[in-house]
Amino acid sequence: MKKIAIFPGSFDPITKGHESVVKRALPLFDKIIIAIGNNSEKNDSLFPLKSRINWIKQTFNNKPKVEVKEYNGLTIDFCKKMKAGFILRGLRTSADFEFERAIAQTNRFLAKNIETIFILTTPEHTSITSTIVREVFKNGGDASLFVPKGIILKK
Repeated sequence: MKKIAIFPGSFDPITKGHESVVKRALPLFDKIIIAIGNNSEKNDSLFPLKSRINWIKQTFNNKPKVEVKEYNGLTIDFCKKMKAGFILRGLRTSADFEFERAIAQTNRFLAKNIETIFILTTPEHTSITSTIVREVFKNGGDASLFVPKGIILKK
């Protein structure tokens, strides 16, 4: 059976931290599906879905084990649909851990056969969040410092 992981998020935009987590997880899985979810609490995306999909494809264009898909609803239901046995999450801080732990435990109640795998971000990416990148961009700063090489942010 193939080891398939779902890496869910809004990726608004994808950051160097996201890129690092996926690249470091590649040896662990046969396939990683970067899943852009429609989060009910984050319905005000700055960047269009099409741009986010293209940026992810561009970032991993030479990684055949990486796919990108959009989904609605519960991540755990999307995992079942994609026959994924794993959810991949990156952790930057202890606050991330507490938040992600609660979600992982809830997912475990919903589907005992799907494991959540946490990968710590590298120290140089700990401060990078999509929220911070959006603020830098909206206020005219150089957001290219925080996104994968070649990504040109525009609305």
